[in-house]
Amino acid sequence: MSVWKSRPALRWLVPGATAVVVIGGGAAAGTIVASADPSLPDRSAAQLLVDLQGADPDGFSGTVVQSADLGLPGIAGLASSLGDSAGGSGLTSLISGSNTARVWYAGEDKVRFALQGTQGETDVIRNGSDVWQWSSADNAGTHLKLPADKGSATEHSLPGAVPSTPQEAADAALAAIDPTTKVATTGAAKVAGRDAYELLLSPRDAESLVGQVRLAIDAEKHIPLRVEVYAKNASKPAIRVAFDSISFTVPDAEQFKFNPPPGAKVDEAGTPSAGSSPSSSKKDGVPPHLFDGKKGSPSSDSEKSETKVIGKGWTSIVSADVPSGALAELAKAGKGTGEEAQQAQALLGVLPEVSGSWGKGRLLSGSLFSVLITDDGRVLAGLVTPEALYKVA
Repeated sequence: MSVWKSRPALRWLVPGATAVVVIGGGAAAGTIVASADPSLPDRSAAQLLVDLQGADPDGFSGTVVQSADLGLPGIAGLASSLGDSAGGSGLTSLISGSNTARVWYAGEDKVRFALQGTQGETDVIRNGSDVWQWSSADNAGTHLKLPADKGSATEHSLPGAVPSTPQEAADAALAAIDPTTKVATTGAAKVAGRDAYELLLSPRDAESLVGQVRLAIDAEKHIPLRVEVYAKNASKPAIRVAFDSISFTVPDAEQFKFNPPPGAKVDEAGTPSAGSSPSSSKKDGVPPHLFDGKKGSPSSDSEKSETKVIGKGWTSIVSADVPSGALAELAKAGKGTGEEAQQAQALLGVLPEVSGSWGKGRLLSGSLFSVLITDDGRVLAGLVTPEALYKVA
């Protein structure tokens, strides 16, 4: 635990000692071992979790391929309608299709992530207390100066709807480990030319839409090389994040130096306060008047958005407030003309109307998650069935 706490960037490895306690306490038997190849010694599920916790590579670089099919056929059209800020394959596209990125890591304060699109590249670079987010398509970026207490590289990764690296995906999966999780091993695998053990996490709760999560853990360096998330009764992963190639040579310091090209525009974001985000004032793809501090928006002084988590583990549900009358405003905007009307129409197209004893609203339902927005100004979301949201509503 002391090692884990002293290295914040490794928070994705194991959520404290909880995972090991769960393994020993009945979520999975500590005697289950990986059926490894002859070249790999057997490892129990508990041992693999300890391996993850103790991983401390000096550095690495590689190519990561992320693919997603979240069962949202209208999402591609919505992304196109709302516009894309990252060169054709931008942040929105992380929830649909396939993306390729380059990753460099040389310690807590030297991390670089480059998402490669068909028309450009989006980079996030951490070098000491300096963080840059950069879009080559726009020839523009943002420079952020971190306060002294911001030590985690993972706090400043590229934002996206699904994990963009195996570390982020493993973080999300391991954080859900509790007595409702079945943990086992499934044998050995080859990922990016390296030997790996496979760890299998399966929710026990029937209300979870997640069938299983498979983690491939490097046999020598112990970092996640591949994470696959399967919906229930699915034969193909809904989310897959994996290294296509990886080298554990420490990247050169030049990789973390940001040199903007001629004519580039770089905004100075200053130093964020606790809990703030450089992009917190931007709500791309949503009619701007819904979030401009007017009409009772969450950003106004008169009405603060309250977010809470209901339940635990795989079936936890996030509840928050949305601007009063937001859906009515969205429907009204969709009846107009121009770009804002097209955006509203596209958004309404993937949010069918639903109703029940809880009231009325609109539902976004995919293979792994559900989101309910009620007419009375609530949003409920989780890796659960719509029926689970209706109960909470």
